Amino acid sequence: MKLPSEFIEKMERLLEDEASRFFSTYHEEKANGLRFNPLKIDRETFLTLVPFALSPVPFCPTGFYYDAHEQPGKHPYHAAGLYYIQEPSAMFVAEVLKPNPGEFVLDLCAAPGGKTTQLAAMMKNQGLIIANEIHPKRVKALSENIERFGITNALVTNETPEKLAKYFPGFFDKILVDAPCSGEGMFRKDEEAVQFWSQAHVEQCAIKQRHILDCAYEMLKEGGILVYSTCTFSPEENEQTIEAFLQTYDDLELLSIEKVHGIQPGRREWTNTNFEEMERTARLWPHSLKGEGHFVAKIKKTGPSPSWNGRYAKPNASKQMVREYRQFEQEVLQTEIEKPMYAFQHHLFALPDHCPNFDGLKVVRAGLHLGEAKKQRFEPNHALALSLKPQDVRYSLDLSSDSVECLKYLRGETIQTGEDRGWLLVTVDGYPLGWGKEVKGMVKNFYPKGLRIN
Repeated sequence: MKLPSEFIEKMERLLEDEASRFFSTYHEEKANGLRFNPLKIDRETFLTLVPFALSPVPFCPTGFYYDAHEQPGKHPYHAAGLYYIQEPSAMFVAEVLKPNPGEFVLDLCAAPGGKTTQLAAMMKNQGLIIANEIHPKRVKALSENIERFGITNALVTNETPEKLAKYFPGFFDKILVDAPCSGEGMFRKDEEAVQFWSQAHVEQCAIKQRHILDCAYEMLKEGGILVYSTCTFSPEENEQTIEAFLQTYDDLELLSIEKVHGIQPGRREWTNTNFEEMERTARLWPHSLKGEGHFVAKIKKTGPSPSWNGRYAKPNASKQMVREYRQFEQEVLQTEIEKPMYAFQHHLFALPDHCPNFDGLKVVRAGLHLGEAKKQRFEPNHALALSLKPQDVRYSLDLSSDSVECLKYLRGETIQTGEDRGWLLVTVDGYPLGWGKEVKGMVKNFYPKGLRIN
């Protein structure tokens, strides 16, 4: 790999004696990781079930390393949302924020959703997580990953940080700013990041990051916690960005992050004022642990915030639409969904508890997408299937992960069963994969077209 000469000079100057160890990592294989989904499976069952050789990521209880030759992204368990493929050092960030069930949480720069899915799993689908992504293309991937994980308490938005700051002053208990950055920690896994790198780009990123942090500050409650992270090494985007943020507001306290398993402190000598407290931040270096690299800072807002005086979202679904859904629920499910029912045209959603009014915001997903009202009938959405457990439905069709039938289902083909039970939940080794409709001995396939494999 050919690294930019300006980057090499800069890192040699910054790292001094450590530089050769740092640069030697570019001749090694990148670290591959996945995180199991505690909303669907526990650790022990997961380890017994999956056919990959895994070793634990020491700084993330749900994380594991896998070997480069494995292909977990192509396994049906991935389609069932049993795990998320994620670069290992990125897993540490959500562990630092650690939201509790019932809290109001914002992931401000959330795509593709690795950290959102991790935070939401910690919240056990209780409370509210707003996952925002400014780029329309990237927000689609974010929304799909939230769906696959069986997350029901997320509001996915496609907005600017400024617009959200106007809507949600002093609203959130916890905020994650996983900031857009120069991506120096991506070089081993993304050649494009190498081509894109320049010192000017680093400086542009730093300006953007400071602006995003200003917006996040407005939205944090008194006593609230903000975690800032990047996947880059440059001090301008890390220590110096946090230094500037702390200098701007006098009611912020930099909290200490535990340094174990090879995690290093931030560098005070890389700040502009030799700011001693910067050692409370954390750096994950590829030459100190198995991962591509991250910077993490944890900050508490100690001063008062404006109190949020917005309104909560009200159910707006027509009686007929709700009636059609309830009829489907009675015929197909063995569980009741008791949440505010919200309609976007013909599509019905079950909103998270205490969901704020989102009129005027670009909302991509509002809680759990239950399905669509069609002529005199209700057609369930894929998201509903992935949020259920097999015992939540009257009928299911279980396929073995290594069977031809499972492959056929993921390709969108029909499956012969010889029965006639109507809607059923198709599962893989007992874990929901999607819907099928059994009519006259054949299961019609409702696996979404965009997810089907060739």
